[in-house]
Parts: sequence; C-alpha cells; structure tokens
Amino acid sequence: MTEQVKEKTQKGKKKEFVGRVVSDKMDKTVVVAVERYVPHPLYGKRVKKTTKFYAHDEENRCKVGDIVRIREHRPISKLKRWIVVEILPQK
Repeated sequence: MTEQVKEKTQKGKKKEFVGRVVSDKMDKTVVVAVERYVPHPLYGKRVKKTTKFYAHDEENRCKVGDIVRIREHRPISKLKRWIVVEILPQK
C-alpha cells in the first residue's frame, strides 16, 4: 500500500522554474525567460543559457520585467505547457 502511495506522489511532481517576463502582448499568455548556468563542454567555464517558455496567465496580471514562478501543466495550446503560479516580489 505504501509503495502505491509513493508512486503517486512522485508521479505527480511537476517541474517549477523562476524566470523573468519578457513579453506580455498576447491575451492570457506571457513569455518567461529562464536563465541557467551550464559548464562549457571543453573549457569548463560556466556559460549562461536562456530558455523561453510560454506560460498561461489567466488574469493578465504579469507585466514585462516581473519575476514569476511557473509550473509544468497539461498542454493548453500549441506552445503553452506552463502556468504562472505566482509573481515574486522584486529585489
């Protein structure tokens, strides 16, 4: 019984990222840029990689420059597979 419960909790875990809103021109959609650092394969220096995600923003609350937390979600449209969980306070 406990093995089944553990499987369900691990299976239900969704990815979460924190990123900056770079576009809010679409209705109920924002583009979030997530930065991460990866080592260069040959030289080992850390290089910044930026990935853009289309996220669903139901109330159109996000503005360009906001820092937001996004969570993986079922496909909403052709490109949207993320939802905005919260808008984080500015530093």
